[in-house]
Amino acid sequence: MFVTFEGIDGSGKSTQARLLADALRAQGRDVVLTREPGGSPGAEEIRRLVLEGDPDRWSAETEILLFTAARRDHLERTIEPALVAGQVVVCDRFADSTRMYQGLSRGDLRALVDQLHRLMIAREPDLTVLIDMDPEVGLARAKGRHGTEERFEDFGPALQRQMRAGFLALAAEFPDRFRVIDGARPLDAVAADVLATVGAALDMPAHG
Repeated sequence: MFVTFEGIDGSGKSTQARLLADALRAQGRDVVLTREPGGSPGAEEIRRLVLEGDPDRWSAETEILLFTAARRDHLERTIEPALVAGQVVVCDRFADSTRMYQGLSRGDLRALVDQLHRLMIAREPDLTVLIDMDPEVGLARAKGRHGTEERFEDFGPALQRQMRAGFLALAAEFPDRFRVIDGARPLDAVAADVLATVGAALDMPAHG
């Protein structure tokens, strides 16, 4: 099964992805924990290009191509081989992040994102966990990390509010694969919710 985590910056999704992977491994499942952009050597190189530096470093169109290139490499080298081997793939961000950050943030480029996705990726997750959170809280958390990968946080709170609304709209657009979980609770409570949600999906009979 291919499980992805989405949410605004600082929502806690990276932590929850890691906790889920640990919990599933403790159940005896074979799990690959990965992330986007990145998850393969080539894609990690592209990650540095898109997440560091000036907010206006790339046009939105160039950025979409870079993210798609990273995703294609990640899919070929990490995700698909793991799924073929019968592993559970847990990924921190996937195509939904590009639909939001590049598709919405600087003009309406969602159709272009979807077109490239169909051409080059042509795969959706089996299950997407959206960690929902107030944008002001998320941004304060994200900026508190003091990392180098702050290019998107540097666009400011208006973008985060727009992204939150966009992610919730995506969850409504793809209700079969999205599960929305309230991230504004203690870590353990969120993690328990995530594990119950994903566990229920893993125990369902395989669908075509």
